[in-house]
Amino acid sequence: MASGGTGPDRAPGAGKEPPPPGSVRPTSRRLLVAIAVLGAAIGVTLVKAIESRGGVVPTVSWLTLVAWTFLASLLFVAARNTHQRIQVRRERVEPSRAVFLLLIGKASAFVGALCTGVYAGFALSFLDAVSSSGPRNRVITAGIAAVISVLVVTAGLLLERACRIPDDPEDTP
Repeated sequence: MASGGTGPDRAPGAGKEPPPPGSVRPTSRRLLVAIAVLGAAIGVTLVKAIESRGGVVPTVSWLTLVAWTFLASLLFVAARNTHQRIQVRRERVEPSRAVFLLLIGKASAFVGALCTGVYAGFALSFLDAVSSSGPRNRVITAGIAAVISVLVVTAGLLLERACRIPDDPEDTP
């Protein structure tokens, strides 16, 4: 027998109820913050490791910023279209398509959170030498990349939310 639910040994509201079979929990904001913090630690450690071996730390290219912006834009458009289709017009969506969109949203949120942290850690590593043009450019591009990565996280969460089944499924045609 599966644990959870209310029963003689569990009071209602004593803990979070598990989702019904076949459903997915929304992405935890705490988990995304933890992933971003882990990413920041990775970013700082990576810079220190490269510099300690006498290497030159690469810069974040402008092409990377364009690619991340394009990804965020695509995710926002997909979230808006999915929201309109499922929540507003209450149209049925093929289950495989809905699962695909949900997975894209969740994966984008996780990867965006990790990259937010890595880029932020990268930018923080060069803050002490920001008076020079090289480190200043690294801080600026890595900072912009971190902000764009937050947009990817936001768009992924919006797409995930748009995939929710409407509250009153009997109203769906």
